[in-house]
Amino acid sequence: MPMRLGTPFPGLEGATEWLVADGPPKVETGRPALIHFWAVSCHICHETLPDLLAYRDRFVPKGLQLVSVHMPRQEADTDIEKVKKDIEEYGIRHPVAVDNLHRIADAYQNQYVPAFFLFDNEGKLKFRAAGDRGLQNVEKKLEELFAEPSQS
Repeated sequence: MPMRLGTPFPGLEGATEWLVADGPPKVETGRPALIHFWAVSCHICHETLPDLLAYRDRFVPKGLQLVSVHMPRQEADTDIEKVKKDIEEYGIRHPVAVDNLHRIADAYQNQYVPAFFLFDNEGKLKFRAAGDRGLQNVEKKLEELFAEPSQS
């Protein structure tokens, strides 16, 4: 069963390695967090990375915490050099967990790439989606989380 909306942030324990970070980042309550699952063999993941990175550039300065989780779909995906090559090629500058044992994916009850899990300021799941169609709604949900209070 997929993770339900309102579920508390399950953490990021279980990575086999961390890239673009010195160990797991501390995801803090009080700031939204977007957890992004992807794989080097996933064509749609590569197609959606530019949009994800645009969201990073737009919302991280406003307080978004962004972490990507590389979740291999096949044995060849466990080649760390391929993951590092994609990180370099796409300009990924946020923490990347390598989840070769699927421990993080299991904690999120996730089996899809790309997949997106957005947590609110209280650390509760606000939105989840998968695939390129799912990414289309991430921006709207980020805008809602970072909206200014209405002036009424």
